[in-house]
Amino acid sequence: MSAAAEAGLRRILAVVDLLIDAVDEETLVPALLPLLLGAVPGDSIIWSPRAGSADQPLTLPAGLLTPEIRDAFARESGTDSLVTHTTLGSGTPMRRSTLQTPAEFHALAVYSDVYRPFGAEQQLAMSFPAGYAAGRPRKVCVAISRSSSDFSDDDVAAAALLRTRLSHVLHRLAPPPSAPAPVTHRESAVLALLARGLTNQQIAHRLAISPRTVDKHLEHAYAKLRVSGRVEAANAWLTRGGTTAVPLGS
Repeated sequence: MSAAAEAGLRRILAVVDLLIDAVDEETLVPALLPLLLGAVPGDSIIWSPRAGSADQPLTLPAGLLTPEIRDAFARESGTDSLVTHTTLGSGTPMRRSTLQTPAEFHALAVYSDVYRPFGAEQQLAMSFPAGYAAGRPRKVCVAISRSSSDFSDDDVAAAALLRTRLSHVLHRLAPPPSAPAPVTHRESAVLALLARGLTNQQIAHRLAISPRTVDKHLEHAYAKLRVSGRVEAANAWLTRGGTTAVPLGS
């Protein structure tokens, strides 16, 4: 193995070691960005979580994306084929030069308004599933930029290797929400009558139980359906495949 290849492997292993010991994303990412820039050398890196408009990208150097650049990106990124690849495509590591010529890139408004200000003449970008945020699946996009030479095949291979590990670790740090407990047979009967518009008193009479017992069944069902009221419970029950027919034996 050449000295350069050995040095590159050490930089990749430094990222892997950090990921193994990660305990939360908040402390992981600031330590991770410089190591990623070592494993896939570049002038800057953008780490952009996508799970809603409140998510803000992190960059190295810090403050790389001014408010003006972020506004321009929001307006013009729809014309950028590399952004399309990371947001709508497979998200595998991709060089910009694979998708477009320098002339095609420079002709874009997003080049002059977004990329040229921080010297992003060459880019390598990727995206990957990254666990859950606020109960929703999340994706992270990573873009590494250079002002001069293009990224090599070895750079793409290193990014692909790290992409799998990054996705795995972020799923561990942000797992999917736990599945709710199943609704019992009796709770199903109560919900079926609730969805038909019956009051608690009417449900109690129909099922030959006390109104207090109906209240307790609904209290447990609300928690399992993750709702807080009668209308929400009826809608959630029907959405999950429940019917308005009372189960046999109720």
